[in-house]
Amino acid sequence: MNSHNLVPKLFGTDGIRGRANSFPMTVEMALALGRAVGKIFRTHPGKHRVVIGKDTRLSCYMYENALIAGLCSMGVDTLMLGPLPTPAVAFITRAYRADAGVVISASHNPFYDNGIKFFSAEGFKLPDSWEKQMEELVALGPQGFENDLPRDQEIGKNARINDADGRYIEFVKATFPRKLTLRNLKIALDCANGAGYKVAPLVFRELDAEVFISANNPNGLNINDGCGALHPELVQKSVIDHRADVGIALDGDADRVIMVDENAQIVDGDAILAICARDLIAKGELRNNKVVATVMSNLGFIDGMQQHGIEVIKSAVGDRYVIQEMLKHDAALGGEPSGHIIFLDHNTTGDGLVSALQVLRIMIETGSRLSELAAGFKRYPQICLNVRVSSKPPFERIDGLKEAIEDVENQLGASGRVLVRYSGTENICRVMVEGPRRNLIQQFAQTIASYVKKQVGV
Repeated sequence: MNSHNLVPKLFGTDGIRGRANSFPMTVEMALALGRAVGKIFRTHPGKHRVVIGKDTRLSCYMYENALIAGLCSMGVDTLMLGPLPTPAVAFITRAYRADAGVVISASHNPFYDNGIKFFSAEGFKLPDSWEKQMEELVALGPQGFENDLPRDQEIGKNARINDADGRYIEFVKATFPRKLTLRNLKIALDCANGAGYKVAPLVFRELDAEVFISANNPNGLNINDGCGALHPELVQKSVIDHRADVGIALDGDADRVIMVDENAQIVDGDAILAICARDLIAKGELRNNKVVATVMSNLGFIDGMQQHGIEVIKSAVGDRYVIQEMLKHDAALGGEPSGHIIFLDHNTTGDGLVSALQVLRIMIETGSRLSELAAGFKRYPQICLNVRVSSKPPFERIDGLKEAIEDVENQLGASGRVLVRYSGTENICRVMVEGPRRNLIQQFAQTIASYVKKQVGV
C-alpha cells in the first residue's frame, strides 16, 4: 500500500474492540482477520494451526465461525476451545505448539461489545508491527488474498479440543504448592458470568476450599452485568453473607482479579502486587528486585515498594505494555491496579486464577488474614473520573486543558500527581488526580474533566 492514510487503525491496546455488528466488529472484519492471520503465519513450511477461544457473549458465535472460515480458507487448521479464560488460550496455544491463539472477548466491557485479540506461538500478545501488517492486509479487501487461497486438500479443517478445561485447571493448580491445601478456607467467588464460569469453581474446589459461587450462569447477555471485577459489591456482599475468609472477583475473560478481605474491604491490583512482591523479596526470589507497575499505580504503592528495597518500573496502561517492560528489564512480576497481575514464571499474560492462588498461598504460609497482608502500604487518596467523548483529539488542542493540568500540578507539588489519558479500548477520557486530601483532589479532577466535557464530551 502506498498511502498509509488509507489503512484504518483497527487495533487498540488490547486487540480490536467495539460494538458487535458495527465497524470494526463486523463478521466481514472477522473473516478478513482470519485470512490475514492465515497469510502472515503461513510464511514457514509445514501444516499450520491456530487455537480459538471465547468468552460467553451472545455475539461470540458469529465471530468464532467467521474467524474459522477465514483461517481454513487460507489452509490453516483451527482448534476450538469454547468459552475459556484468555490466559487459558495463551497456555493452550503454547501447549499445542500452535502458530497463534485467538481470543474473542471484550474483557470487562458490557455484553453488546466484543473484541478479537491474538497471541503469538509463545503466548504473548502480538507486536505492533504484526498488527499493522494485518491492518494493511484487511484494507486491501478480498483481492489481498486471492493469490494465496489454497485448493483441494490444502484447505484447512476445524476440530474441537474437548479436554481444554481440564488441561487449564491442572496448569493453574500446578502454580500452587503441592504440599498445601485450601481446606480451611471459605471463599466467595464471583465468575462475572464470563469465561471463567466453569473452570474457576473447579480450581478452588479441587484444592479443597469451601466455595460460595455467584454470577456463574451466563446467558450471553449478563457478562459483567452488575458482577465481576468491575462490580466488587456483589462479592463483598457474599463475603458478609457467608462469613467468608476471602472474596475473589474475576472479569469477563478472567485475566484480571479483584479480591476482598474478610471485612469485605476491596484489595485491588496494587495491593495484590505489593503482597506478592513483598513475599518474593523476603524469600530472595524477586528477580532483580524489580516490579513493573503502570502510571496508574498509587503513589503509596511506589513508596511502600521502595521501603522494601524494590525498584518500581512504570509502564503505559495495558497489560501488553506491562509485559513489554517486564521482558525488557527481566522482571518476573508486574501488574495494574485493575487486577491484571502477571507472573511471567507461570504464564505469559494476566491470569486471575493464578494471581488469586498466589495470594491464598501467602495467606496460608504466613498464617495471615488478607486484611493484614493488604495493610502493607499507605494508599494516597485517588480520584478517577471517566468522561465519555465523541472523538479523541490531542489534549493540546482542547482549549484551556493544558493550563488547567499545570495549575493543579503546581498546587499539588511533590505530594500528588495528575494523569489524563484516553482509554485504548473505549471512547472515554480518564482523569486521575492523586494527593493527600480527598475533597481537594475531587475538586481538581472535576475542574480538569470540565474542559474535556465542554469540547468533546457526549
